[in-house]
Amino acid sequence: MTASGSRSVDDERLRRFALSVWEYKQGEVVSLMIHLGDRLGLYRAMVGAGPLRAAELAERNGLDERWVLEWLRSQAAAGLIDTADGHVFEMTPEAAAVLADETGSVFFAAGAFQGGLATPDIVDRLAEAFRTGIGLTYDDLGESAAHSVERMLGPWVRLALVPFILPTLPGVMDRLEAGASVVDVGCGAGVALVAMAERFPASSFAGYDPSQHAISRARLNASELSNVSLKVAEAADLPSEPTYDLVLTLDCLHDMPRPAEAMSAIRAAIRDDGVWLIKDIRARSDWQENRRNPLLAMLYGTSVATCMSSALSEPGGAGLGTLGLTTELAARMVRDAGFSTFVVHDFDDPANLYYEVRV
Repeated sequence: MTASGSRSVDDERLRRFALSVWEYKQGEVVSLMIHLGDRLGLYRAMVGAGPLRAAELAERNGLDERWVLEWLRSQAAAGLIDTADGHVFEMTPEAAAVLADETGSVFFAAGAFQGGLATPDIVDRLAEAFRTGIGLTYDDLGESAAHSVERMLGPWVRLALVPFILPTLPGVMDRLEAGASVVDVGCGAGVALVAMAERFPASSFAGYDPSQHAISRARLNASELSNVSLKVAEAADLPSEPTYDLVLTLDCLHDMPRPAEAMSAIRAAIRDDGVWLIKDIRARSDWQENRRNPLLAMLYGTSVATCMSSALSEPGGAGLGTLGLTTELAARMVRDAGFSTFVVHDFDDPANLYYEVRV
């Protein structure tokens, strides 16, 4: 337990309360997904069709299969569409009455959902992405998106990264104290860089991110630190020779259009005795295992709105999405990139796992 004012915090009550709050966020995300399903005719195309795969539904509506699959999984996770395996989906008659039958059912409700989570212009572009297959970058989402990500992820960085996470990586703290070269790939607003740079003044810290909005926030946050450098750049822009003692990719690999290329670039830029820390979403390849997550609908909806959208923002993008980088896939990809050690750390973070990678 931890102290909060004059009362002690009950850990179990804290977790239940936090889950209740995130369930409201989940409703916001599901609201956007309902609007897209109504707008794109996805619900109507499922009425009376029986079991359907994403490819079949996409063909019926002239849409991109990958986008439709992620949407279907978000709907199934929300309990709006039935599936047993995350591959074949079916709409019940009750769901059809509420979500598809605008003229014949007094219970029709889909028309009440107008996109909630996103501004109208972003909703328009997301709807178009279902047709073209090409998503939006984080900069396309506007300046507020960078600030939102910073607010959402910042507390973890400030409270956990330096005091709890880094000390679990053998040898890292000593090297940071002595003076190490560190790069945060996909650094966002630079919260992790600032936390480390303040704690380890002898070390130098570089931040790479393709978002101009994010780097603008990072420059503001790091304006008083002389040991932080920042640039609008991707992993492919890393030095091609061994440079860094510590590399971080925090909750961003699944957002990248070309994560395999990013991993290869990190392998070239890391020293042979360096450490790479990956933070990414808890995800398994089995639908039923993922289904145990009470916020699964939010994760799949967020994938459509941001993560998978970013990962498909370039032609030929990998399109992993929020739940696409499973532990098994991450292990295989980092080994394909030339790394030999892959250690999974579970720090009781309900949303993420942490991977310690070494050459």
